[in-house]
Amino acid sequence: MNKRWADGSAGDADYGTIGVQYTSYRRPEPRIAALISDALGDARTVVNVGAGAGSYETTDREVTPVEPSAVMRGQRPAHLPVAVDAVAERLPFDDDAFDAAMTTFSVHQWPDATAGLREMRRVTRGPVLVLTSDPDLVRDFWMYAYAPLVLDTEARRYPSMAHLADALGGRVDVTRVPIPLDCVDGFNEAYYGRPERLLDPGARQANSAWSFVDAPKREEYVEALRAALASGEWDKKYGSLRHQPFYEGSLVLVRALPQ
Repeated sequence: MNKRWADGSAGDADYGTIGVQYTSYRRPEPRIAALISDALGDARTVVNVGAGAGSYETTDREVTPVEPSAVMRGQRPAHLPVAVDAVAERLPFDDDAFDAAMTTFSVHQWPDATAGLREMRRVTRGPVLVLTSDPDLVRDFWMYAYAPLVLDTEARRYPSMAHLADALGGRVDVTRVPIPLDCVDGFNEAYYGRPERLLDPGARQANSAWSFVDAPKREEYVEALRAALASGEWDKKYGSLRHQPFYEGSLVLVRALPQ
């Protein structure tokens, strides 16, 4: 469903509900932040679209955040700039207003991803960065064995790499992002070697795809994972991941440069 929720959330997820404890579970992972910073190059002014609570905003550049959800704007720390209340599809800025643009874990929620991406390109002179997931790789994660509808939801929501490239234009590079075992940004794949974390209701709530599955089915999935952990089944199948320092899953960084 594409709508504007009561708290201003725009898109298919109600951040007035699921975003309340977001910053307790979704903190910027420094190693991913370093990749984003490198990809921004020498850009001094950056627009961050779907900025949320400010994850991955760099403090050594002039960042203009854009975030439609009042709940998420309210969770931004005091040292970050106040976010502009606007949506990706209608950015209130002039053409070529910024050196660079970025969006992280947001594009899949926009009502019209094509329009939002084209708006990012319109207001940006240099690189546009999109931290997202490749829908073709989402179901490769072990969680699909226990919560298939959650990952089916993720795969359905994420724009394809071809879609992103077409909307952004120019030269587009896609880089797989290594996820560290101790990743502090709690998206689903961040728990690849720590499956017990997904038994925490707050951890699941901070991943919007879980909200698209009805409550009885969610509980069924959680109990299936709990049982697999208790019996040793999970460790027999996937236990080596507990000691794997990095995991390359569906997480990608898309970087588009203008023609």
